[in-house]
Amino acid sequence: MKFTDRLNDSEHPSVAIIGLGYVGLPLALEFVQGGCRVTGIDVDPEKPRLIGEGRSYLKHIPSTRIANAVETGRIECTTDLSRMKDSDAIIICVPTPLGKSREPDLSYVINTGRDVSRYLQPGQLVVLESTTYPGTTREELVPILEESGLKAGEDFFVAFSPEREDPGNKTFTTRTIPKLVGALTPEGSAAAELVYSCAVDEVVTVSSPEVAELAKITENTYRAVNIALVNELKMLASRMGVDIWEVIRAASTKPFGYTPFFPGPGLGGHCIPIDPFYLTWKAHQFGMPTRFIELAGEINTAMPTFVVSIVTRALNDRQKSVNGSRILILGMAYKPDIDDTRETPALMVMDELLELGAEVDYNDPYVGSIGETRQTHRRPVSVELTEGVLSEYDCAIIITDHSCYDYQWIVDNSSLIIDTRNACYGLSGSEEKVVKA
Repeated sequence: MKFTDRLNDSEHPSVAIIGLGYVGLPLALEFVQGGCRVTGIDVDPEKPRLIGEGRSYLKHIPSTRIANAVETGRIECTTDLSRMKDSDAIIICVPTPLGKSREPDLSYVINTGRDVSRYLQPGQLVVLESTTYPGTTREELVPILEESGLKAGEDFFVAFSPEREDPGNKTFTTRTIPKLVGALTPEGSAAAELVYSCAVDEVVTVSSPEVAELAKITENTYRAVNIALVNELKMLASRMGVDIWEVIRAASTKPFGYTPFFPGPGLGGHCIPIDPFYLTWKAHQFGMPTRFIELAGEINTAMPTFVVSIVTRALNDRQKSVNGSRILILGMAYKPDIDDTRETPALMVMDELLELGAEVDYNDPYVGSIGETRQTHRRPVSVELTEGVLSEYDCAIIITDHSCYDYQWIVDNSSLIIDTRNACYGLSGSEEKVVKA
């Protein structure tokens, strides 16, 4: 059976997207923009309700984009999983976190696969977008889908197409980032190309799901390893009394053979802190330790502790101890100008400071509240950032360099700043008040 046999002479395929989070929602909007009919499915009833009202629940996606999509009449969101049977393509955008021992947790993928198998129709295309280790699509997802009684590659089509979302990126969007697709069969590749060409400008086809799966993890491992390298250099430069940011600026003047990466307080988000562990777990099945990748993970995981050590030293230099000091964290999101706190190093820094006896608050214009920390049962909320409030703290730590912060104003009204992002570079008064970490 050909995928095009399902299209009923329609110009655009219909798409069901399971999971309307940071990956699924922007993808759904691009399919609508491309003229497709979209059924958005999420187990959280709040998301379909808000979309139906034309309201956004992600800070980097304006409500006007959602409202405009709803006005076209081409998107409908629901919690009813059976609605997927009416679509030509089913795209799975569910989380793939790590377990307690940092092993891959595929429970969301497995459970969603079982849901899809109950409603799978002949000729449909099923695409997994969730980042995972090579072999997941073929070895884990396909057998579950075939519980429907249909045969993958014959009765329906299966592909893997890794998400490449970068929330808050003003340069690259869902539509302009090239889309990798790797299917079980050439017919599946053709189907995936046809579908995604409605939502993205460029579709890049590879020979198999495994190539696409490993390509995504390679992208993020590349970043994790290089960030670990510059984080280690930062710690060495700190001991030497050298400014690592100036070193990076100097090295960047070389027009070849060098790509700048920048240090920070640790890795955050769903991809870079997590994906390399999926690869190392899979590598162990082949009897191969991935020492380079695992070392990078150790270095990046240790960065919040390094930041706390700089805070401790800076307070000591001012005859103060961490115990009893009032500390304000600026930025709780894992990256600038978004509201995503997954794996944020800010929370790790907060927990370590609380454990040392500090009084810790935070301000983040994008994150109004956070869940309980390990060290306290209170649920912290973002404090108002005013001249009077800022001056009350013994130390402010810049964890997330949101573009809306007035850093000169922050320097003017703070007694001590620990800057993990070089946000205060070149500002008046920074030499006396700012310590880089």
